[in-house]
Amino acid sequence: MALERTLVLFKPDALQRGLVGRILTRFEEKGLRLIGLKLRQFSRAQIERHYEVHKERPFYPKLVQFMTSAPVVALALEGKDAIEVTRTLMGATNSRKALPGTIRGDLGMSFSNNLVHGSDGPEAAQRELALFFPEPGELVQWTPCNLEWLYSVAEELA
Repeated sequence: MALERTLVLFKPDALQRGLVGRILTRFEEKGLRLIGLKLRQFSRAQIERHYEVHKERPFYPKLVQFMTSAPVVALALEGKDAIEVTRTLMGATNSRKALPGTIRGDLGMSFSNNLVHGSDGPEAAQRELALFFPEPGELVQWTPCNLEWLYSVAEELA
């Protein structure tokens, strides 16, 4: 099957505001398969590695501080075009400009505290999944009983 994997992080504001269940439901209802899940207070070093592409940007120190201020939920999701689908569901980075119907558009007001992070491409997804789910067996392979109802399996997953 031609399925893609991606990482989604629920940022500290999502946990502090009690939105984890509502946000997770959006991804599940869309039909993305949950293949990994953990709630942790990730180390500063791990968050710095995760956001190292932004190291020279002026917002980097505050981003690292924010992401280490409280626990984070890390999700591994799988599905057809999973990266594009998750990013569309999340909406624009600036929550005030995100369209209604998106996670940020419906639940957020901030540019910085924008509830979720999602991998922005296949290479980033591979690197980020390895960073947050490094151990063998942390990502599980399973087939949902409704797969035939989510996709036209013969056409889309052949």
